[in-house]
Amino acid sequence: MQLQKVIFVDSVFSLAQLPEGDLPEIAFAGRSNVGKSSLLNCLLQRRNLVKVSARPGKTQSLNFYLVGEELHLVDLPGYGYAKVDKKLQAKWQELITAYLETRPNLRCVVLIIDLRHALKDLDRMLAGWLQSQAIPWLPVYTKMDKLSRNEQHRQARLLDAALGIAPADRLLFSAKTGEGREQLLARLDTFLTPR
Repeated sequence: MQLQKVIFVDSVFSLAQLPEGDLPEIAFAGRSNVGKSSLLNCLLQRRNLVKVSARPGKTQSLNFYLVGEELHLVDLPGYGYAKVDKKLQAKWQELITAYLETRPNLRCVVLIIDLRHALKDLDRMLAGWLQSQAIPWLPVYTKMDKLSRNEQHRQARLLDAALGIAPADRLLFSAKTGEGREQLLARLDTFLTPR
């Protein structure tokens, strides 16, 4: 993955606005305020390419970023934030579901989960739905820098058990320290090899 040239392409509010072409896409999903934007900025080694906000519900569209000329990274709206209008939440959900179900370019969904907390029902539901739809997904447990090594291992085991996965099926990540970045890039590359 060539990260030297990364540009914001578009904010998509309907399927009709999706970029044309057959570049592979990797989508990033997670609860509101789970650290999605920070993870993307760290991954791309850009400080403010992806807007970071302390206010949950800031991302309200599918935001496409072109990496080199080889792929799109797609920042999906966060889910699970109760203070966003229910109609808007439903609209986001409809757009996200339609995108995930119908986009032939989609290679993987990176499911971002806060390592500090027990698995939330919405995370479990999304993981189960991705599996039922045979959509490749990669769990990434963020904010590992907030915990000691022992706490990291304990929490990761609990999340693994709740998701029904093995440690080799997920990654730990810290946007603050960059730990896990190289491993994540390597794993994403495996989804980009021609099928």
